[in-house]
Amino acid sequence: MSNANTSRLTQVFRSFRLLLHIISGLAQSAVYPHLNQSAQWRMAQNWSAGLLKILCIRLRSSGSTPAAHMKRVMLAANHVSWLDVYSLNAVCPARFVAKSEIRGWPLLGWLSRNAGTLFIERTKRSDTARINEDIGTTLTLGDRVAIFPEGTTSDGTMLRHFHASLLQPAVTVAATLYPVAIRYLDTAGAISKSAAYANISMLESLQRILGQQWIEVELIFNHPIDSDGKNRRELARYAEHAIAATLSLPVPHKTPGKPFYLPGEQP
Repeated sequence: MSNANTSRLTQVFRSFRLLLHIISGLAQSAVYPHLNQSAQWRMAQNWSAGLLKILCIRLRSSGSTPAAHMKRVMLAANHVSWLDVYSLNAVCPARFVAKSEIRGWPLLGWLSRNAGTLFIERTKRSDTARINEDIGTTLTLGDRVAIFPEGTTSDGTMLRHFHASLLQPAVTVAATLYPVAIRYLDTAGAISKSAAYANISMLESLQRILGQQWIEVELIFNHPIDSDGKNRRELARYAEHAIAATLSLPVPHKTPGKPFYLPGEQP
């Protein structure tokens, strides 16, 4: 059962607060590129946490996040909602790889550009080489990078196949990969369909979220995976299996005829 709907007055009040917060974010994003890394991370965390609070998204995080001083860190998460970015940023700020269409979104597109989002033209296969070079450079310079290997969102009740292409930079620069499981729950403790951003417009998604009393987002950071000695497909399978196990969802892909074990598991 979904959350009980909030009153129209409450939704209008939240919308007004959201608009003011976005305007504040636009002002902050003008100076964001000129700050040092620690200041950027702090700004991203605070603004993202503020956004979640306004939308009545209750954030819960578990597992070990990468230390602030740790270099060459990549996050790989399942993808349910546009809220995923801000939920992750509120806990572990990173530069995200996103579809190029987001650049054209009103307000949020501008925020994403100024925050250093790495945009990829999904319809152009040739763009993968360019974005992987950008990801590798970003990791080498000490920034974290977050990707959604499914390539699209689901409704939270399933896991899609993890594509390996954007994991190549982790292999190239010997990064540490953190699989992160994301789950949205309603007031009854069931999967929240209102949080999912699938087959609807951004405005429709926002209206659904604003109409809920509250939604809980849970981030579970799995054990990090050392990319040394692994290829990108192996990393994709490790992350896929770890997140599927954490969310108790079926694994969408398995190499036929070849058993697969997570690090530390016994054959």
